[in-house]
Amino acid sequence: MNRKMSRRGAFKLASVAMTGVLLTGCGLSSGGSVPLAVEPGTIRPVPELQGVTITVGSKDFTEQLVLGYIAEFALSAAGAEVRDLTSIVGSASARKALESSQIDILWDYTGSSWISYNGNTDPIPDARAQYEAVKKLDLERNGVAWTAITYDVDNTYAFSVNQDAARRLGVEKLSDIPKIIAEKPDEASFCIDSEFASRNDGMPGVEEEYGFTADRSKVKVLTEGSIYQATQNGTCTFGEVFTTDGRIQALNLKVLADDRQFFPRYNLGITTRDELLKRYPQITSVFEPVSEKLTNAELLKMNAQVDVNGRDPADVAREWMVQQGLVKLPGGEAAGR
Repeated sequence: MNRKMSRRGAFKLASVAMTGVLLTGCGLSSGGSVPLAVEPGTIRPVPELQGVTITVGSKDFTEQLVLGYIAEFALSAAGAEVRDLTSIVGSASARKALESSQIDILWDYTGSSWISYNGNTDPIPDARAQYEAVKKLDLERNGVAWTAITYDVDNTYAFSVNQDAARRLGVEKLSDIPKIIAEKPDEASFCIDSEFASRNDGMPGVEEEYGFTADRSKVKVLTEGSIYQATQNGTCTFGEVFTTDGRIQALNLKVLADDRQFFPRYNLGITTRDELLKRYPQITSVFEPVSEKLTNAELLKMNAQVDVNGRDPADVAREWMVQQGLVKLPGGEAAGR
């Protein structure tokens, strides 16, 4: 099963109509214009990109919407004519849109490519080795080029605890769990979703790697969205989360370190078609300064502004880029809209 599709696929279905992305038998619509205007900041106009039409896509969950708009504002500041095709339902559909030239730019995750798109079952623990393997395989097999990778973003699985449990049990990392199970079995409860319960890179794999077996009477299978609140209110001690989800910050959860690097790496990079990157290699120089500023912490904050505070992803994306100095607001425009 496609990991990104299964955990996020239904999250933003309503946004498809808002962004003008319509999946039909003939593919995607031609896209809309960039929702907000920007002017160059540290991203300067690139002569080779002036007036070049570039279509930006994204998947249909919060982080991808924010990243899609970030890409649009970056390219706009560089002088490209940008088309908006954000909020494509499902990872497989977004990837197919890239390969078929319906979109030109898509932020994506190395783990998604390695496991979901290319069918590998064993992740590569080292982030750089994983990226190099994905980059080589995608280029040779699919004509997809990766660039502007950031290892500071890794949207992968994790376990979290609330702050009271962290203090009471003294847990910092996943290798602390076996001790909790042995010494305080009543505290060793888990909240996980149905897919994580059976995946090799989910609960069975974690148990094998870290050398414990959870009491199944203390394992609650919940919907992904309800796990965060259940962990915060103590319904379970250990809750499965995704490392850039804004609810981690909003609920003040503590993410346990994966000290044996079991979970697959889901580092973030720009994907495009190889022929397009060869024609416009300047795309890399546009996105590298953006990638340098993207971290899990920054995405946590931006995702929380959308999911918790109800802000529009385009507003959040532009505000972040202005704060980072990457772009500027048009003359006289206020920061909010």
